[in-house]
Amino acid sequence: MNRRGFFATASGAVLAAPFIVTRAVAAEPQVRLRELYEKDMSFTPFARQNEGVRVAIEGFMAPPLKADSNFYVLTNIPMAVCPFCSSEAEWPNDILAVYAQRVVDTIPFNVKIITRGTLDLGTYTDPELGFVSRVRLVDAVQERA
Repeated sequence: MNRRGFFATASGAVLAAPFIVTRAVAAEPQVRLRELYEKDMSFTPFARQNEGVRVAIEGFMAPPLKADSNFYVLTNIPMAVCPFCSSEAEWPNDILAVYAQRVVDTIPFNVKIITRGTLDLGTYTDPELGFVSRVRLVDAVQERA
C-alpha cells in the first residue's frame, strides 16, 4: 500500500468511528428499574429476554459500601445512605447491584447517571461484601446523565 492509500484508509476509519460507536450505544436496550420486576417480584419478560445482554439504566449511585471498589448500588431515587439488604426476600424492586469494569469514581448521590452493563439475573451473594442481589449489571460503565 502506498502513502496515499494508507492515508485515505486511515482518514475514512477516523471519520466512520463516531457513527460506529453511536450505533453500538443506541442498540443497547434502555430500561427503567421498575421494568425488571412484576408486582409479585418475579422477573418481567423484558428481564428474562435480556439476561446476558448489555442494557442501559438511568438512576442514582447510592453511597458506596467501601472505598476503592468496583461495586455500587444503583437506585431509582437519590439515597443518602446505602440500601444494604440482608436477604433476597427483602430485596427491593427499585435498586440494582452494579459491578463496574474498574474501581468506581463516586458520583454524588443526587446526580442522575446512566449505567451500561450486562444484565444478570438470579440470587447472588457477593463473597467479599456479603451483599445479596437478585439482579445486577456486570462489566458495567457509568456516566452522568
